Amino acid sequence: MSATQVQLDDQSRQYFPGLLDKVFLDAACVSLAPRPAVEAVQKFLDLAMFCPLDSSTAHHILMDEMRAAARPAAARLINAHEDEIALVESTTHGLTLAANSIPLEPGDRVLLSDLEFLQVAVPWIQKKKEGIEIDVIPNRNGEVLVEDFAERLTPRTRIINISTVQWTNGYRLDLAALSRLCHERGIWLVVDAIQQLGATPLDVRQTPVDILACGGHKWLNSPFGCGFLYIRRDVLPDLHPPLAGYLSIEDPPGGWGEYFQTPTTTPVKNYEFVNTARRFETGGTSNYPGAVGLAASLKLIHELGPHRIAEHIYALTDQLLAGLDRLGLKIVTPRARENRSGIVTFSVGSAEENVKFMQRLLERKILVSVRYTSNVGGIRISCHFYNSQEDIDTLLSEVKKLT
Repeated sequence: MSATQVQLDDQSRQYFPGLLDKVFLDAACVSLAPRPAVEAVQKFLDLAMFCPLDSSTAHHILMDEMRAAARPAAARLINAHEDEIALVESTTHGLTLAANSIPLEPGDRVLLSDLEFLQVAVPWIQKKKEGIEIDVIPNRNGEVLVEDFAERLTPRTRIINISTVQWTNGYRLDLAALSRLCHERGIWLVVDAIQQLGATPLDVRQTPVDILACGGHKWLNSPFGCGFLYIRRDVLPDLHPPLAGYLSIEDPPGGWGEYFQTPTTTPVKNYEFVNTARRFETGGTSNYPGAVGLAASLKLIHELGPHRIAEHIYALTDQLLAGLDRLGLKIVTPRARENRSGIVTFSVGSAEENVKFMQRLLERKILVSVRYTSNVGGIRISCHFYNSQEDIDTLLSEVKKLT
């Protein structure tokens, strides 16, 4: 184990008391919350319980400010501008907003991979009643190849919606090549990044995408019902926001506290909406504790360093792959480093055998999952920054005993 790994282990594991009684290898399902995030939520709840400020108006404004702290933290994670970030409930929420905001006409087509988590497809299936068509690109041995998407483009292809990392086998596609293809052809690129962000860095200035959705409850370690939606500045004017709330309006002179005390205010008038991604939030009272928890979890990721986290995860997955190879087990995850993520999937046989094997690991307090899509999947292991070499050794030791 390298000094960097030891240092990262020492820094991170102290924040996750949930690791004390188990080997937790399932961030790809739902991650553990770190102590700083739980404490931040508790601090907010204490504020909500006591209202220590002089007025409830000031109390409300402070809650808004605490929630807003998640936006710059999310922007920093993907090297975006803060005004390109909207806070949403989940990846599902973000992808649904994208599907209902991009201007489409009957006959327009959307390209999807057959490996996707169903939520990537659901919003577009809903749009079929409006005449939108879906083309499904088959995977090749668990890989999602850009050239296969290029071959299926038609003059009516408007959108490619893709996960940057596939949820069943951890395959990370060549997003840069897909970005170039979409830019050259004038196609919207919408990505689900929930299985990547927090584990492997993604820079939206180096690798442009139009819209990106990411929930907080997996690799961002924030299981409180809040994530973020990135919308590239250049495409904002072309979108049709499906929601409208008062917090989507430009702040009035003097702020909302003064506005609400002004006798001449009237509800029916021409309002000027913000021209930022915040326009795509609910525009009203939102999930304050979720955003507070997300901001704290993101702060921890920034303190540890996204690139250090990625190298630590690569080292753990290298160790895991080598160990599984020694045991002669089938590796489902494509091995090329440029296509790797924090997920390694292996198989001991049929789906039924994999489920039984998973159950035996769970009995030993080793938390993993079994996941499949389009016949690709198996026993899914998630290696995150709080995992150690000892976690992988423990898993491999038990796998050896059970095979």
